[in-house]
Amino acid sequence: MAKMRVLLAYSGGLDTSIIIPWLKENYDCDVVCMAGDVGQGEELEPLHEKAQKSGAVKLYIEDLKKEFVQDFIWPTLQAGAIYEGKYLLGTSFARPLLAKRLVEIAHQENCTAICHGCTGKGNDQVRFELTIKAFDPHMQIIAPWRIWDIKSREDAMDYAAAHGIPVPVTKKRPYSMDKNIWHLSHEGGELENPAEEMPKHVPLVCTLPEDAPDQPEYVTVDFEQGIPVAINGEKLDAVELLTKANEIAARNGVGIVDMVENRLVGMKSRGIYETPGGALLYAAHANLEEITLDKETQHYKQQVALKFADLVYNGLWYTNLREALSAFVTSTQQNVTGTAKLKLYKGNCIGAGVTAKCSLYMEKIATFGDSQDLYSHHDSEGFINLFGLPLKVQALAKEEAEK
Repeated sequence: MAKMRVLLAYSGGLDTSIIIPWLKENYDCDVVCMAGDVGQGEELEPLHEKAQKSGAVKLYIEDLKKEFVQDFIWPTLQAGAIYEGKYLLGTSFARPLLAKRLVEIAHQENCTAICHGCTGKGNDQVRFELTIKAFDPHMQIIAPWRIWDIKSREDAMDYAAAHGIPVPVTKKRPYSMDKNIWHLSHEGGELENPAEEMPKHVPLVCTLPEDAPDQPEYVTVDFEQGIPVAINGEKLDAVELLTKANEIAARNGVGIVDMVENRLVGMKSRGIYETPGGALLYAAHANLEEITLDKETQHYKQQVALKFADLVYNGLWYTNLREALSAFVTSTQQNVTGTAKLKLYKGNCIGAGVTAKCSLYMEKIATFGDSQDLYSHHDSEGFINLFGLPLKVQALAKEEAEK
């Protein structure tokens, strides 16, 4: 009989490096690997040799950057979705894309199981497995962290050493990190104590705000229907634009977030997120929406953003509800076309002007000067009388009841 074939979501990091020999030892299987390039900024070609030396029969390296930015990042940016007011969902929306491609390659390679290196305490196990179920409900899923004897990252490092597998972490810098073109996250080690300030050596992308330039830097972002298309007047494709935004914001200390979040599995965890370009683009997009969305749409969209963020965080990208919310968001973006100017200074991202073709802000009406031809102050009296009628009736009723 032919050996069982297992497709492993492979990054070359600690967990997935040791999973290859572990799978071979425990399942007597052939291991095919897939590494998704979502803009890690690392040279992935050497992973071919590393995966082979670890015991894999094949490695796919998939360039997913353009799809990631256009089909996942931009729709989430348009929605204004932020998890718990801080997290810009960098890991969350990368997992569904990777998992979808895993299923496609598993079918291509006649694999009967897909394996991932997510821990049993984290969110990523849910994100990967929900997407796998959405595209192949019959696929077997292997999650070593839920069944093996390894209990800690230190144990995993010992296992790697015993099997002669080099890994990119040490016991001096034991952080669990996830990097893509949108963000870099850090968890574990001394960060698990929320009483302690983030060590200065943790950020690897963003300049610390106190070390950023002493002079502010101005940047403009052009949007077409809620999608960024140019920075400082230079039109760029999606990947180039986000790369440029990252460079500008990072050198000004913009985009570092230190938060204790509520994981889907029920526990709280602390994470350090570096999302420089994301912080810049979210601020620019929000400023542009302020002058292009009417009040009722803007306020309702803020409610939608909360639900959208929860869906993305919880791995529910490929659901009817997320798609329906995206349809609503897309409809709100028809007039979100214009330019937002920002001032970046030592971690701050401050609005410095905004213009739009279909701006709803009219100075002639909003001015404190003379605008009698467009707005009469006398109209306010009748409006207030009607708007306040329920309060007046309530007070009158109370008077009558107390007689």
